[in-house]
Amino acid sequence: MTYSGAVLAGGRSRRFGTDKARFIWRGKPLLAWVLEGLEGAAERFIVANRPYPEFGVPVQPDLLPGGDSLSGLHAALARARWDWVAVAACDLPYLTRAYWDHLYTEAQRGGVRVVAGVGPEGFPEPLAALYHRSLKEEVERRLRSGQLRLGRLLEGEGVRLVPWAVLEARFGPRLFTNANTPGDLGAV
Repeated sequence: MTYSGAVLAGGRSRRFGTDKARFIWRGKPLLAWVLEGLEGAAERFIVANRPYPEFGVPVQPDLLPGGDSLSGLHAALARARWDWVAVAACDLPYLTRAYWDHLYTEAQRGGVRVVAGVGPEGFPEPLAALYHRSLKEEVERRLRSGQLRLGRLLEGEGVRLVPWAVLEARFGPRLFTNANTPGDLGAV
C-alpha cells in the first residue's frame, strides 16, 4: 500500500493542559500511538510548528499558518511524496494500520479525493481521513479566503464516507476516541 502518513500536532492543547502529543498513555506518548498506526505508510511525518525530535520522523511546519487543522492538512498535502495522504490528529490513539489500510482500499475503488470514516454520532472524522494530493490547491484557496472549516472538504462529490456500523464492527467502539482532556483517555 503506497500512501503517506501525516500526524497533525499543531494544536495548543488548551483543554488538555499540557502538550497532548507528548502525554504518556499506556507507556508511550499519544503521538507515538498514532505514528504506530501509520506504520503501513510509505513515509510518515509530523506537521507541527515546534520540534518533536524524539519521534524519529521529519517534522514539517505549516506553509500557510493560522488556519488551524486546515493549515496542517495543506502542509501535509504539499509535503507528501505519495498521491494519498493519511491525515491523523495526534490525539487519536486507536487508529490502527488495519484502519488506514481499509480506507486506502476504499480509495482504490476510484472516483474519490477523500475517504473518511463516520463517527458514532453520525459525523465524518476529518482528522482520521485519507486525502488525495490533488486537493492541495483547493485547500490553499480556502485558507487564503478564510474558509477554515476542515469538515467542509468532506461534503459533496468526490468523498467516500465509511459508515460507523462498518467501522465499529471491524475496529471496535473506541476507534475515534480522542483525548481533549487526560480524563478522556482514562474512561476507555
